[in-house]
Amino acid sequence: MPDPHLDPDAVLEQLSFTLPPDRVAQAGAEPRDSSRLMVVGEPLQHLTFRDLPGLLRPGDLLVFNESRVIPARVMARKPLKNGFGGGAVEVMLLREEARADLGAYLWSAYLKPAKRAGPELLLGPPDAPHRAEIVGQLADGARLLRFDYDIKPHLDSIGRLPLPPYIDVGDNDERWRERYQTVYARDPGSVAAPTAGLHFTPELLAELDQMGVERTAITLHVGAGTFRPISGSVADHVMHAERYAISAATAQAINAARAEGRRVVAVGTTTVRALESAVNAAGEIQAGEGDTQIFIMPGKPVRVPDLLITNLHLPGSTLLLLVAAFAGVERIQAAYAAALEGEYRFYSLGDAMILERAGQD
Repeated sequence: MPDPHLDPDAVLEQLSFTLPPDRVAQAGAEPRDSSRLMVVGEPLQHLTFRDLPGLLRPGDLLVFNESRVIPARVMARKPLKNGFGGGAVEVMLLREEARADLGAYLWSAYLKPAKRAGPELLLGPPDAPHRAEIVGQLADGARLLRFDYDIKPHLDSIGRLPLPPYIDVGDNDERWRERYQTVYARDPGSVAAPTAGLHFTPELLAELDQMGVERTAITLHVGAGTFRPISGSVADHVMHAERYAISAATAQAINAARAEGRRVVAVGTTTVRALESAVNAAGEIQAGEGDTQIFIMPGKPVRVPDLLITNLHLPGSTLLLLVAAFAGVERIQAAYAAALEGEYRFYSLGDAMILERAGQD
């Protein structure tokens, strides 16, 4: 069992490492399932992601996050007034917000530069702009934008995908619109991809289906705060709220697998966060939807998934604490040392690991 006396700040320091800039992947592997896959066990195994079927069993239940990334980065400008204004402002839409006092069609958004924004912004083409009124500000500096109507159907034409800042997209946004999505993405709402799923191909999914591996899906809309580094004490770090939904069919499939002793395999840390937000005191997954700010770290046991497929995360991140909570601090420390020595590619478009939950040896 996890040690409840673990100091998360000490754990984060223990897991710190220097990541050379050239080890942060700039592009995903082609084909997707040709990325590397480390099996974190005794001993470590170094495989390719397309070897995944050999690691799973008939009856295992894969749980995917079906959220789809939206073109949330939109250029806007201030309205001209008396011949002045019109300055450009970049809008990074974060999520739809529910505030009865502020009305419908409300979004939180980061603005850049925020100081340039006035009470109103015009998004999209000059001949047919979409108006947004700035009606509030959140504690982290995000603004609340109120539109006159649902802006989501218009984002494909006015927005760009919010790719990680280290990727040079250039003018090739159309290619990234599919490459930075999982092949099973369905429910629009994320501002970052659930990246562990980027390694799957339709052919690999078909092979897993054929061998009797079952699959189901949740939705967790990934927010911009997911990748925000911990800048101070772990105890002071505030997780951004993210919206999740678990259907009755998914809850039933997971509960049945657990009751029958079949393994539940979470694809990505976002799936783990959704499942751990929905498990009740009896260990059963409850269907429903809501916001979660769950912060999973060593000392707080993970209860639902038996295996986790995940990418390699950056030092100082909440995601690194999550995988350490899942697999054990020493095991993650050894795995990351091997990844650095073995020239694995890190972060959103990098290579993958498959981890077993601690305490199952």
